[in-house]
Amino acid sequence: MDHYEKYLKKHTEALIKDVGIEKACQLTGKSKTTLGRYYSHHPWHANRFISVDSVANLENKASFPYITMALSELSGATLSPNERSDHFLSNESINSKISALSQFIIALSQRFAILMGDYHQSMEDGKISVNESKRLHNEVVSLQEVLTDIKLQLEKINS
Repeated sequence: MDHYEKYLKKHTEALIKDVGIEKACQLTGKSKTTLGRYYSHHPWHANRFISVDSVANLENKASFPYITMALSELSGATLSPNERSDHFLSNESINSKISALSQFIIALSQRFAILMGDYHQSMEDGKISVNESKRLHNEVVSLQEVLTDIKLQLEKINS
């Protein structure tokens, strides 16, 4: 399995776990077993990937567009979503937008501090284990989510 396949399977797993396996089954019409095959790294399932319509249904309910962002990263593109329903649907005053922005910046600082703390802890023995790598990856994804929220808030302030 090459790097791209592993990367997509990892993001598929994150998406399904974000939504919840039971809810993911309902949204996609797939069984738990089938969904598990979409993110399995076992050689028998190496060429099995989730369908685009299933991704759309799941990402509509997820807290973050995991696979869409992964695909854009793999292609070297940058995405800029217009809105995120959980943060940006209401018309707010400039002051409340700035207040929300400051909250995102605080969250960004906290996430970055967690990431750097985990990184330094992982590097104490001079190498990063698989589990440490997974933990660091999850922190980077969380940091990316906060950065996306900040970018969207800034776009909203400017519009």
